[in-house]
Amino acid sequence: MGEDTDTRKINHSFLRDHSYVTEADIISTVEFNHTGELLATGDKGGRVVIFQREPESKNAPHSQGEYDVYSTFQSHEPEFDYLKSLEIEEKINKIKWLPQQNAAHSLLSTNDKTIKLWKITERDKRPEGYNLKDEEGKLKDLSTVTSLQVPVLKPMDLMVEVSPRRIFANGHTYHINSISVNSDCETYMSADDLRINLWHLAITDRSFNIVDIKPANMEDLTVFFFLSEFHPHHCNLFVYSSSKGSLRLCDMRAAALCDKHSKLFEEPEFFFFCSFFSEIISSVSDVKFSHSGRYMLTRDYLTVKVWDLNMEARPIETYQVHDFFFFKLCSLYENDCIFDKFEFFFFWSDSVIMTGAYNNFFRMFDRNTKRDVTLEASRESSKPRAVLKPRRVCVGGKRRRDDISVDSLDFTKKILHTAWHPAENIIAIAATNNLYIFQDKVNSDMH
Repeated sequence: MGEDTDTRKINHSFLRDHSYVTEADIISTVEFNHTGELLATGDKGGRVVIFQREPESKNAPHSQGEYDVYSTFQSHEPEFDYLKSLEIEEKINKIKWLPQQNAAHSLLSTNDKTIKLWKITERDKRPEGYNLKDEEGKLKDLSTVTSLQVPVLKPMDLMVEVSPRRIFANGHTYHINSISVNSDCETYMSADDLRINLWHLAITDRSFNIVDIKPANMEDLTVFFFLSEFHPHHCNLFVYSSSKGSLRLCDMRAAALCDKHSKLFEEPEFFFFCSFFSEIISSVSDVKFSHSGRYMLTRDYLTVKVWDLNMEARPIETYQVHDFFFFKLCSLYENDCIFDKFEFFFFWSDSVIMTGAYNNFFRMFDRNTKRDVTLEASRESSKPRAVLKPRRVCVGGKRRRDDISVDSLDFTKKILHTAWHPAENIIAIAATNNLYIFQDKVNSDMH
């Protein structure tokens, strides 16, 4: 994963492309299911597109790993809040898959106000030979029914059915930022700017408020939420991040209202780094637990930090995503790029971190070797079995032939949403309205 090597051959498929990009086509979230067989994307138009991985074929060995469209459905529609005279966008903020309990798949999707539970099922047989219905499904005249027959199941073309099972509405006054499914597979939580609610998957008309930081006087508001996440193994633990960059680990066994945290993770701010932009760039845009549950990762505007749950004082590792922006914060503030919220993902062995950047670049950091690489998701490199070459951003001084100047970066091309296969070296990259799948065909480990 070094900057100077191009030996990593990554096979990838270009899945989604439109020559004319509308705002509704921009992908707003990407999520693999727990087996990696399915991949769901949500966009700003309220649509959810599910891709399914192709099975291995002896006739086409290179097709394994490619994902084809499995189902597309409209999850949310635009609404209008007449009490607040406020338009509610249909944009899908988050998608979370539920662990599979039977042949059907289930996922949660949310926009700013409403969370929906969807069920995805397959049907490849249809019943025929009804006693009271004809071939077109119309009821027969009972006087014409003279004998009884046993209906039989006949094969038919595979049909994927997506149906809404439950709608969790009216639980939030402010915009929903995140949802997280608990390890007990029965509850999940949703977080808006000021409150975190705990829901039961079987109950839609009420939720339990577990964190509330809304002040009596809104003028006294100095901090708000961004994200909350359940621990992967302990159903009583969860963490939430604040706009000031701090993280609070809470234990639901301690009290019904988790207004007092068990642990506070906050990096000390050095006075010579303080500036007008300090709070903006330190705001946590994504937080996740490692698969082992021992570590916690956060992404702010410039860095990715790794925290040990047993050490609150400071992160044990800090990775600079684009440190060359530190002296360009004024211009980034003027074009609103400083408010972009980047996500990241952890490799399933907890050894590699992946996160997005500008110019359709994405960064990968190896925690073992401390080496990193910058790769690009672009139309030019979208041919099957292509080789992704490392890219390098130059800040002045000596410049190689393939280097790109920091002043030449395209800030309209940004990779905010990424996902990693739960068991293999397959990653999904959302670049505006395009979805890329990259697969490492050489190394079994991302080292």
